[in-house]
Amino acid sequence: MEDTIGVPRQLTGPLLDTAVRYAEERNWDVLPGAWLEMSAQGGPRCSCASAACPAPGAHPTRPDWATHAGGSAAAVRRMWTVQPHASVLLPTGRTFDALDVPESAGFLALARMERMGLPLGPVVSTPARRMAFFVLPGAAAKVPDLLRRLGWPLDSLGLVVRGEGDWIAAPPTPMGTGGRVQWARRPTAVNRWLPDAEELLSPLAYACGRDAAGSRAR
Repeated sequence: MEDTIGVPRQLTGPLLDTAVRYAEERNWDVLPGAWLEMSAQGGPRCSCASAACPAPGAHPTRPDWATHAGGSAAAVRRMWTVQPHASVLLPTGRTFDALDVPESAGFLALARMERMGLPLGPVVSTPARRMAFFVLPGAAAKVPDLLRRLGWPLDSLGLVVRGEGDWIAAPPTPMGTGGRVQWARRPTAVNRWLPDAEELLSPLAYACGRDAAGSRAR
């Protein structure tokens, strides 16, 4: 049977089991982050209490967060015992980097990659309408040069490379008022071995360029 990590059936259930599975089944470091709580007005707000929080319920809670990420099931259980409502964050630049693109470009690129038969790792979709494609570590150092060779300016594409010192929110973390982080392509035994960023960059850059041009035309 395929080794698949999916979203828990009960969306209101604890995040601990999923965080443990990421550590056990994928050997990913995991970090507990901020969480959503109800405000006095009745709507969700980030536990950091900042009205201008850019990632409500889905960001680290301390400046030295990188030293507190855990890669063992025992460490993960200890962290979520302290804060069972914490979001599930995955530090990048360790076992994977992530190519973070606008959702519309991400789905366009995903369809093109599948037609081309390109290798794909897990892909995350967030309520912030972004998608993150998992690739081998080291992408952050080489993507700008690779894009220049392809003739694409990085600063106009809306493509963000998440590497060392960064993170992504993992399913099924609630984020803002838009819902939960989900898998567009779930982690499975088939995609355990990640592609290099160079393998995915051309279709991603094309999709981001097309998406940006469409936005300017509207």
